[in-house]
Amino acid sequence: MINRIIAFSIENKFIVLLFTMALCIWGIFAMKNLSIDAVPDITNNQVQVVTVSPSLAPEEVEQFITFPVEMAMANIQGVDNIRSISRYGLSVVTIVFDETFPLLDARQLVSEMLITASDEIPAEYGTPELMPITTGLGEIYQYTLEVEEEFKDQYTITELRTIHDWIVKRQLSGIKGIVEISGFGGYLKQYQVAIDPSRLNQFNITIEDIIKALENNNQNTGSGYVEKGDRASYIRAEGLLRSLEDIEGIVVSTPNNIPILMRDVAKVNFGSPVRYGAMTKDGKGETVGGITLMLKGANANKVIDNVKQRIVKVNNSLPEGVVIKPYLDRSDLV
Repeated sequence: MINRIIAFSIENKFIVLLFTMALCIWGIFAMKNLSIDAVPDITNNQVQVVTVSPSLAPEEVEQFITFPVEMAMANIQGVDNIRSISRYGLSVVTIVFDETFPLLDARQLVSEMLITASDEIPAEYGTPELMPITTGLGEIYQYTLEVEEEFKDQYTITELRTIHDWIVKRQLSGIKGIVEISGFGGYLKQYQVAIDPSRLNQFNITIEDIIKALENNNQNTGSGYVEKGDRASYIRAEGLLRSLEDIEGIVVSTPNNIPILMRDVAKVNFGSPVRYGAMTKDGKGETVGGITLMLKGANANKVIDNVKQRIVKVNNSLPEGVVIKPYLDRSDLV
């Protein structure tokens, strides 16, 4: 057999050359697409269900949220084990499946059973949600928003966080192999209404009246159209709140046909929710950054290349003086 192969190779040099070239090309292609990672993902086949309920203590989280979710998941076939964590305002239930069980099928089964679990959880206690298809080893590219020296005084830490959430995060979404963009640092910008209790008593207004007024005066609506000859004019009412002045001008009540405005019973200003941490870099104070989370099982090298290509485009759309700079690129470790 070996003699025949040698004889064929000698007599058909051109065919052997073509075969060798094809083999080399295929090898180069396979090498470029080989999924090599500096940190191999050994996470088991799992689906996580997270429920946020800020008003509940750990024992109440366990009783009203974690236990119903665990009981609903216990009847799913292919489950290896179920474990959970109940903390103040947070429930995390991890459902571990057999390694041979398809992950997407597992998530589908969990989603179906969450409907049953949600019916047993009071509406005001939160809604169970599935975590993205990623793991703790999916943090492949981490970055911060840096401000150039000549523009340092033009951006606050709150403005940088707003830039990240409304520009950077949205433009980085949709990258092949990325399932989530998480932002850190800074202050989340909020429109806050600080109610004056004494003014509420004076005008006989309740907090429910304030909430209802805010909800009813923050929406757009349509009312059909009016025909005039061969033309039609569409009727549309714009009521979305866009500034502090819009909120201050909301009518809360009209006793004796006298309008009581929001500014009469509350102080409206910008604020932020309570923070439980901060992000700093190089000892130079607070900064704002983000982490890209990779789809479980994806090729880290390819995904990072996709992220870098998108980062170039995002940098061109950022306000003057603001740039994205990476501080962890896992492709450097490969």
